[in-house]
Amino acid sequence: MKYLAAVVLMACAVAHADTLPTNGALVVVPAFGEVRHVNDQATAILSVEDIDQDKAAAASRVNQKMKQGLDILKKADPQARLKSAGYYTYPIYPAEPPVVPGQPLPARQPRVPTSWRVSQSVELVTTNLDALPKTVAAAQSVLSLTNVRFGLTPETTRQLEDQRIAATYQNLNERINSIAKAMGRKVGDAVLDTVDFEGSGNYAGSRVEVTGSRVIANATDLRMAPQVAEPSFEPGDTVLNMRLVGKVRFK
Repeated sequence: MKYLAAVVLMACAVAHADTLPTNGALVVVPAFGEVRHVNDQATAILSVEDIDQDKAAAASRVNQKMKQGLDILKKADPQARLKSAGYYTYPIYPAEPPVVPGQPLPARQPRVPTSWRVSQSVELVTTNLDALPKTVAAAQSVLSLTNVRFGLTPETTRQLEDQRIAATYQNLNERINSIAKAMGRKVGDAVLDTVDFEGSGNYAGSRVEVTGSRVIANATDLRMAPQVAEPSFEPGDTVLNMRLVGKVRFK
């Protein structure tokens, strides 16, 4: 009998522990949502580079080839936005002889460049993804493709904002339902106290994760044959993520 009484008391204690009072409890609930959309914008970086003992000659050839490349890009994709992305001129010095251990250091002479490296880049932003391979191939007759990345236009991103918020808020409601069930409470007993969408407190705000194709090509000899086969691109898609934190209080 004493053993049975002890078991009953332990069972009552466990039952009591499993049914802690939740009146007035404040529960912090994180929620997540995402929207996926096919990329509709491409940004390509094309460049030209030349090396010559005569700095002016190298710069002149670079300037001429960039002008030709810009004309090709404007003709191939008139709606594309073009922007100069950089212009650099570097001196190239001869290699210094190695220092022989135990020998006195030679007198330091002024370094004189043996040649000059000149480079210029242009950024192309376009929504004409179908024509992008043809556009790039045409420009590669004089320019080198160094980088391509795909993403969403600002207009598409704004249009997806409502869907992203709705998906995140739906996830919040689903989590609140699950938590209420686990606590043995009804959802009607819960009152949504605070919803933090953008991390105005100590919570994380929204962030954007881009998944798609990214093409990187090294600079090549620009004195190549003018005919270039069209490259192959896969624009991929972009995932817009949002995280919010809600505070729920049970009556």
